[in-house]
Amino acid sequence: MKPLRILAAVVVFMAAACHETRYESYTDTIEVNGVSLFYAAEGSGKPVILLHGNGGSHNDLETTHRELAQAGYMVYALDSRGQGANKPLPEYHYKDMAADVYEFIKLKGLEKPAVFGFSDGGIVALQLEVMYPGTLGAIVTGGANIFVKDALIPSFAEGFLAQPSTEPLVIMLQTEPSMTVEDMKGIGCPSLIMSGEHDLIRQEHTLLIGESIPSGRPVIIPGEDHGSYICNSPKLAPLILDFFEEIGY
Repeated sequence: MKPLRILAAVVVFMAAACHETRYESYTDTIEVNGVSLFYAAEGSGKPVILLHGNGGSHNDLETTHRELAQAGYMVYALDSRGQGANKPLPEYHYKDMAADVYEFIKLKGLEKPAVFGFSDGGIVALQLEVMYPGTLGAIVTGGANIFVKDALIPSFAEGFLAQPSTEPLVIMLQTEPSMTVEDMKGIGCPSLIMSGEHDLIRQEHTLLIGESIPSGRPVIIPGEDHGSYICNSPKLAPLILDFFEEIGY
């Protein structure tokens, strides 16, 4: 090979290598399924998507976002449809949210990303893999449920959720999701299913989800409630990173 061709090949190789390892940090919006989603992105490496809980925003997971990015992952924290920086909507459904994240994955060209979802975000992560099998490389959830009846502790189910509401996000909580144990058996990716010892989700339900997924592992976090180890807590990222190391992600 002539010297100039060798030099050109080296330049191309170095440019590609730099592109693959470049650390990015930005915010943007993306159009999916007729709605606009705000998201924050930071890092470089394998993709991880963070999904917040009901009525929240990507800011709730800012600490985890930063720590995962610094650990060598490209992290995308989304505001779910109609929430956070997005325009409110008259109604909400978990299947629509799952379809939004799936479209986001396709538009960004992400290859089998891992997803962490808190509460509603965890429901969306599980619903996505049920609807679009083989899309995700790993799932981590905190305080998620796959159906309503018998999934929640009595004080929450018979109190807040039993009260009539005209609030669209509350109506969704009262009536959805409606996944099944058979749905969980069809999830093929490694899955860490967590809840707090004092969570709104019954421990039996967390165990049911984690034990029904073939490569699932349920974990009850001692001393924690629904969001105490998640919402801008330094406790969450190490749990996720330990799981990623365990499964080789």
